[in-house]
Amino acid sequence: MTQQQRGYWREADGTPVAVSQAHIVWTRAAYPALVDVAGRYHAVITYAELAEAVQQASGVRTSVNQRHWIGKVLALVVREAHRRGDPPLTSLVVHAADGMVGAAYQDVLEVAGQPPILDEMDREQHAAAARLACYRHFGADLPADGGIPALAPRLTTTVTRRKTATAKTAAAVTATAPRPPAICPNCFLELPATRVCDSCGARTA
Repeated sequence: MTQQQRGYWREADGTPVAVSQAHIVWTRAAYPALVDVAGRYHAVITYAELAEAVQQASGVRTSVNQRHWIGKVLALVVREAHRRGDPPLTSLVVHAADGMVGAAYQDVLEVAGQPPILDEMDREQHAAAARLACYRHFGADLPADGGIPALAPRLTTTVTRRKTATAKTAAAVTATAPRPPAICPNCFLELPATRVCDSCGARTA
């Protein structure tokens, strides 16, 4: 990397680009990239993948990690989608590590005049519904029933694992729980191991 290729620059000739201009250029590139994702039912794209896609499409590059600027680009996409009357395309962008849209999704709610969603899974369910709206709006090949909202694949895997682990734990607790004592139906006294009442001779199963 040359001294000129630090910060933001045009790939064709290495000329520097202002940060604000780079964000605008990348926003213009991000919109069609996300529309393309929306054309595939249940498709998503990671933040890192989108960051690379907009740089490649626009010819404007940066040495700055995408975590420091992709959120600003997506905030502009949110406002452009709202202006056009399109569903929130940024709902299609998830973190590679966990498949979540993350806190940046609050921009969608703010622009729509909705209160923030503090619970992570409630937020992810909202984003899943927004993604379905995107698939329907941008012509994805949907099932006959019109499709259903879905969490991102990685998040779905994580949630399934958690549910399985919880079910196994519950089953283990149930299996090891002590058997309640047998009670004589006549005397209402706890029966011995023989399950024959010492007082009245009643037997229980």
